[in-house]
Amino acid sequence: MSRGQPCAGPSVGHNILRFHDKLASCAGYISADCYQNNIKPRKIFRGFHHPGIARACALTIGNFDGVHRGHQAMLALLNSEAAQRGVESCVLTFEPHPRDYFAGVHRKPDLAPARIGTLRDKLTELNRCGVQQTIVLPFDARLAAQSPQAFIDEVLVRGLGARYVLVGDDFRFGAQRAGDYAMLDAAGPAHGFDVARMNSYEISAPQARPGSSGPGLRVSSSAVRQALAAGDMQGATRLLGRPYAISGHVVHGRKLGRALGASSAEAGDGFRTLNLRFAHWKPAASGIFAVLVHGLSDAPLPGVANLGVRPSLDPHDVNGGRVLLETHCLTWPADLGPEGAYGKIVRVELLHKLHDELKYDSLDALTAGIAKDCADARAYFASAHALTLTSLHTETRRQTTRDRI
Repeated sequence: MSRGQPCAGPSVGHNILRFHDKLASCAGYISADCYQNNIKPRKIFRGFHHPGIARACALTIGNFDGVHRGHQAMLALLNSEAAQRGVESCVLTFEPHPRDYFAGVHRKPDLAPARIGTLRDKLTELNRCGVQQTIVLPFDARLAAQSPQAFIDEVLVRGLGARYVLVGDDFRFGAQRAGDYAMLDAAGPAHGFDVARMNSYEISAPQARPGSSGPGLRVSSSAVRQALAAGDMQGATRLLGRPYAISGHVVHGRKLGRALGASSAEAGDGFRTLNLRFAHWKPAASGIFAVLVHGLSDAPLPGVANLGVRPSLDPHDVNGGRVLLETHCLTWPADLGPEGAYGKIVRVELLHKLHDELKYDSLDALTAGIAKDCADARAYFASAHALTLTSLHTETRRQTTRDRI
């Protein structure tokens, strides 16, 4: 486990550790996002060899991909137990996802799970749930080979000073997934920590999947992935407790969109886009979506977005081969000008899937396709369905708030 290097967040005085450039940018986003929403920024560390880490903690362990409603309920319990013990709440998570690591080792990409959220989004949601510190462990050959007992001794006890450990009902740890809840529970008294297991979090199936029947749908990252793969954004919203969203810095592209459908050759007022790179090669969602963009103005801006590899464009362009979220705002803030969005951090909520990615044979066909997508997105936002989704989002937020109490 390597030692992190300290760095200061741009808008707060908290000491945040640099997890390569990626984690540093995530830390900056958390600081900015929390500042805007009056949420106190928390601490993030790469590894556990750092004096800024709390000497004792209430701990939970997992990948937390998506930070869905089941995760949120677990984190609420964790925060409560931490407060009762007078210690900080702590999440231990991994990057890359362990299954990503083993997919690379065995050269079997199908073993890797589709990624719901980026590391940035995961850290932001953990912070929003009130977690006081997050430890990101690089999942590598050393960690994969570590025995369950060594994990308890080196990570939980000496590394993090765990006084309470909360795990899910399917929790496994250590090499070959040999460690389980029973082993953890047996180790607790000797090492001075309590152990608790949280059962699966369930919601009624009709709420999660329109048209289905019967209670007892287990909220899980797998269920969220299935909803996103099917384009069921309403189902994903119910499982997540919020609309599915991707955030990041707006990066430069070829600037082709601004020329498509422009009023004149030099106007640059065509389909200008906000480009966000999705750091993982296998996103859980893909296609064309009606979206809301946060971070460019006081109110969210409606738009249309493409999430994927853009099959109609030259693979040798600056973002060629990357998974990209390209978003066109239906109304562009005049004060930004043509270049004003670059470098800004935005959050894009994917509300409704219009269709899968399409390959167009010419720029004229691509322009016509984008124009139709914009018209369909406008129709969606004008529809009763969009109003229903907004109401649903409000109700889901209330439900999630109750989960956290």
